[in-house]
Amino acid sequence: MARWCARNTPSRGRPSVVSRHRARREPRMDRDASHTEPATREVGEVFRDMRLTRRHVLAGLGLFVAAAVDSWELQAMVYVADGIQHDLGIDQAGLGTLISALFLGTIPGVLLWGPIADRIGRRPTFVISMLAYGVLAVCCALAPDYWTLLVFRFLAGLLYAGAHSITYPYFEELMPVRVRGRATVYLASGWPVGLLVATGLAALLSSSDWRLFMGVSAGGALCAFLVLAWVPESPYWLAMRGKQQRARDSLRWLGGAHVPDGIVLTTPTRTGDPSASPLRGRLGRYTLLQVAINFVFAWAYWGLQTWLPTLLAERGLSLSSSLTFIALSALLMFPGYLTASALTARYRRKKVFVGYIAGAGVGGALFASAASMPQLYAGNFLLAFFSLGAWGVWNTWFGELYPTAVRGTAYGWGIAGQRVANTAAPTAIGFLLAQAAGFTAVVASVVGFLVLTAAFALALPETEGKELS
Repeated sequence: MARWCARNTPSRGRPSVVSRHRARREPRMDRDASHTEPATREVGEVFRDMRLTRRHVLAGLGLFVAAAVDSWELQAMVYVADGIQHDLGIDQAGLGTLISALFLGTIPGVLLWGPIADRIGRRPTFVISMLAYGVLAVCCALAPDYWTLLVFRFLAGLLYAGAHSITYPYFEELMPVRVRGRATVYLASGWPVGLLVATGLAALLSSSDWRLFMGVSAGGALCAFLVLAWVPESPYWLAMRGKQQRARDSLRWLGGAHVPDGIVLTTPTRTGDPSASPLRGRLGRYTLLQVAINFVFAWAYWGLQTWLPTLLAERGLSLSSSLTFIALSALLMFPGYLTASALTARYRRKKVFVGYIAGAGVGGALFASAASMPQLYAGNFLLAFFSLGAWGVWNTWFGELYPTAVRGTAYGWGIAGQRVANTAAPTAIGFLLAQAAGFTAVVASVVGFLVLTAAFALALPETEGKELS
């Protein structure tokens, strides 16, 4: 009996049969719980599973206003040029410098604000930039003379560049993967909204009311308060910076229900990662291509838009008729955005973008060769429909090429390419007009830049349906 008890009594160093059996049934626990690795999940995976919610729409509305202000501010001065010239006593050259001042301020602005957005976050960058822009818009309306207005316009461009360069990347970093492309194209439709508001107000006011016209721009800064109320910080940026609780809270607010407190959110790259440099390797090639596309596409579009009233006057349209023509063109931009938004989810970014650029080229060719007023209208409407649809896809596409750590910086470089074209194209086309190159030659040059745009785009990778990194 004693021997049996000795054989079946558990020893201190050897587990009993019952203990060994229980160990097989129960999960093994680490000896030191502090060494247990927490569960991780990439932010992009959460957005892949997320559905579109009402809160996404609210976030989009706050940023949509900024897209409309962008259009308004870039074109507003063109519509009140006569009043500014008369009131300040300046010639055409002075007026051209005044129009270019905003663009000149935006170029260093986007190069500065992009890295700031990558460092301090999307939300504070947007809010600070928009509020500062609102103050400068009031200063522009109250400027006592030409030189003061010139300085204020430059500073307005410098400060507004923060919101301008981060609006689209910020929006993309809040959207579910399955609707990101379509939704961002809708955001881009703020451009014709701003254009229509600017055109309508120019038609209602006399040219002597240019100060009131420019003062209205300050109202756009109120969208900063909408962003503070409705738009959370980017979960991608928060996770990349190690702000785990805020990243989880942001995802839950947007509709990411399955984000428990214990999970660690990750992104493929972090700040300071050499592989994330927009000037190295694969990203360096993307940067070269996207800056080139931003330049030639902006040249094609903006070079024509800046001189459109003058070009239309050559065809016999008065200023009021030209404003009506531009307003009708803006209305045709909406179906361009809507169709591009629907098609990008089905046929992907590259096919839709290149196809719409081809359509814009056909419209430009018809516009250049128009022998009658109906052909002139048809050509410009095709140009408006396809070129703005292409812009909507492009504003979505090129920010998706980069990881979160440098997305703001790289997007800012692309916008800088646009603004260099915005500054140079009006001068170059004005030179062509001064050399009696004529309407057809100017529009033909625009079509040539559209061809370059499509050729460069073919070398970029597809991003539809892919998670942001």
